[in-house]
Amino acid sequence: MALINVTAAKVWLSRLLNRVTVAGEIVVTQAGRPAARWIPSGKPKRKPGSLKGKIWISPDFNKEDKEIEALFYDSPIEPS
Repeated sequence: MALINVTAAKVWLSRLLNRVTVAGEIVVTQAGRPAARWIPSGKPKRKPGSLKGKIWISPDFNKEDKEIEALFYDSPIEPS
């Protein structure tokens, strides 16, 4: 992890971005205190459609349950 002040970050932005992709993390400081942390972006963690064919959902997963429905609609608003 490298600490770089804001002024240097403004001057050397393109070099610092290259350094982040190769070396890892850079912390930009302002008045000696950490203000921002730059990390490599990497690959997205999720890819749409990556679980296709691996998950099965029952055809009746959304079927209403009469017992739960009765508890929801026919019970008192507050327990006694």
